[in-house]
Amino acid sequence: MATFIKMTQDGRKVEVTGLAVTLDGKPESMDVTDILTHPRKAQIMYSAPEATHVAGRISLTRDEAAKAKAALYENQAQFASDPRYAQARFQAAINSKAWQEGIE
Repeated sequence: MATFIKMTQDGRKVEVTGLAVTLDGKPESMDVTDILTHPRKAQIMYSAPEATHVAGRISLTRDEAAKAKAALYENQAQFASDPRYAQARFQAAINSKAWQEGIE
């Protein structure tokens, strides 16, 4: 299920789908960042003065960011309660550890 956030100026949809903020259906970011802590704060404020947050390359207003964060948290809670997701996370951790130790 996708949660609509906004339309970009060029007509692309920004949505939260699963664990990511997507742009036209393609994952853009897995989190929403406040521009005050962003390393490119000045460039973002210059190009999108109304922005208070970003998700990847997408600028968001305070309301849009709140909506995106709420959808991400809700989806994370649903995924975390799914046993298949827990199994996938454990398998990813095992694979990562094996890769770090040089076991392939």
